[in-house]
Formats: sequence, structure tokens, C-alpha cells
Amino acid sequence: MARFRDPEIARALVSEVRRLAAGVADRLGRRAVLMEVCGTHTVAISRAGLRGLLKDLLDLRSGPGCPVCVTDYVDIDRMVALARLPGVTVGTFGDMLRVPGSYSSLERERAAGADVRIFYSPADAVAWAAAHPEREVVFLGVGFETTAPAVAASIKEAKARGIENFSVYTNHKLVPPALGALLDDQEIMIDGFILPGHVSAIIGRRAYSFLEEFRLPAVITGFEINDILESMRQILKMLWKGEPRVQNGYTRVVREEGNGVAKRLMAEVFQVTDASWRGFGVIPASGLELTPSFKAFEAAARFSLPVVASRAPAGCACGEILKGKLSPKECR
Repeated sequence: MARFRDPEIARALVSEVRRLAAGVADRLGRRAVLMEVCGTHTVAISRAGLRGLLKDLLDLRSGPGCPVCVTDYVDIDRMVALARLPGVTVGTFGDMLRVPGSYSSLERERAAGADVRIFYSPADAVAWAAAHPEREVVFLGVGFETTAPAVAASIKEAKARGIENFSVYTNHKLVPPALGALLDDQEIMIDGFILPGHVSAIIGRRAYSFLEEFRLPAVITGFEINDILESMRQILKMLWKGEPRVQNGYTRVVREEGNGVAKRLMAEVFQVTDASWRGFGVIPASGLELTPSFKAFEAAARFSLPVVASRAPAGCACGEILKGKLSPKECR
């Protein structure tokens, strides 16, 4: 891993990125716009100060790469409703706690006395349910293709062990349809995608091949700073040469077809459905729901949830930020 963190290599890559970005900017008559769609990439780019370092030549924007950020208000409201039910324990990954719904959040509900627990994996939630048969345990299945296989495995385990007090609120999202939705928006200008490493490890490079129909260069990359700089270099080279394609720059992890075991597990437990994304609305075929064989584990069907008039706060700019139209600093 040393070469992916080597500062001398990073300096050389920055110089090359700046050189290529200047040439592309001259050709386009503006800075090239590159969008990353991975929360971990967002953090890495910010920590390294790449936006400030390259802002005179390159416009780096963040897209819908954070699964909790794209969870819609209506789904947060239903999760809050589940937490308020007597006898129900809501299990979640920690990053969901503070995400606001229309009127509350899981953190506020826990402070008010609801049994909301953080589990490091859905398997831990299954084990907790088995140890506490007097409680109904609902795990919040939030995430992209990265977390869906683990949730699928937990549902299969609960079914095999006959753990009837375990269920999942299914809210998984799929990345490729969201990229298509971005490109269909005529108000959005994107010249290249920095594609996520974790998601791509599951779905593979081929899942993004539709991007080539848009003549848009894209590179799957890892999470070290030199990974990210190299992906920028490759995208800018493709823009300069006018030869857009989808490249796998994370070959130490990502394969052409992805992880076959994980994909088969997802296909057994889940099926594709339309899904509502915060700031986007409904994106066709961009979510997952349980197949008929596992439908008994769907919390939304198991419990009677109140109908809530979900709403975004006045002046909310989530959609514009998640689509890269605004930067987070422009949120008011």
C-alpha cells in the first residue's frame, strides 16, 4: 500500500493532473467538472485539500454517494414510527441516528426513551433478536450494493434459524440508476465520474458500461489519495483524447463482473423496485425489496405504520447538493 500513500508520487500526480486539466479547460472553454459518487471519496478529497489545490483548473463536485444522505424523508419518518411502537427494538448502523426526517430523528427518539440500538452488522442484530425473543427487532436495511449482501445473509440466517421476531426495513439503493438520473437532468453538467470502490467490488466494472453511451469517461478507484489522483489523471486523459470509456483503476479489489457470490445472494433475497431518493424523487429500478420467499421479514408489511405527511424543510437544498448543482457550503 505504500505507493498509494507516497507523498512524492502524490506531488507528481498533482502536477500531471494540473497539466492535463489546463489543457482540457482550454479546449472546453471552462473547467472540467468531475463528480465522485462515494462518501468515502468525498472525505478523502476533503482531507487532502484537493478541491482547494485544483479549484483554478478543475471543478470537483460530490454526487449522491452517501446512502444515509439519500434516504428520503418518508423513509426516515417510517423508521421513527417503528421506533415509537411498543415492544420494538430498532437496530441500525450508527450513521443513521442523526439523519433528520420531517419531524424527528432516531437520535431524538432514543433520547425520548425509544429502544434504538447501534449494531456493527446485521448479523449482530439477528443474534440480539435470538437472545431477546420478547422483543420485535427491526434492522434498518440502509445502504447501497455494498451493505445489501450482508443484510440478505442476515435475513436468510433468521429464516433458517426460525427467528420470527427479526425483520428488516428494506431501504437499499442502487448506484447505476442514480448516475443515469443525473445524466438525464439537462441542468447538470458532468464531464466525468470518479466511481466508488466499495460498490464496484460488488457489482463490477461492467455494471457501468451504459455510461459509454453518454460518451462520458469514468474510472473506478480506491480510497488512498494516490488512487483518487490517478483516477482524475485517467479521466482527464480520456477527455483530452476524446476517447471516453469506463476504466477499472481499482483492479486489486474490483473485477469485471464483480463479486458473484454476493450478487447471487442479493438476487435470492431481493428484487429490483422503484425507490424514492432524497432530493431526487422516485428513480425507476433504483431500489431493492424482498422477494416473495422472504417477504415475511419485511418490517413495513409486518407492522401497521401511521400515514405521515412527510415534508422537506422550507428552503431545503438537499436535491441541488446531491446532484452537484450546489456545494455543501451553499446550503442555507
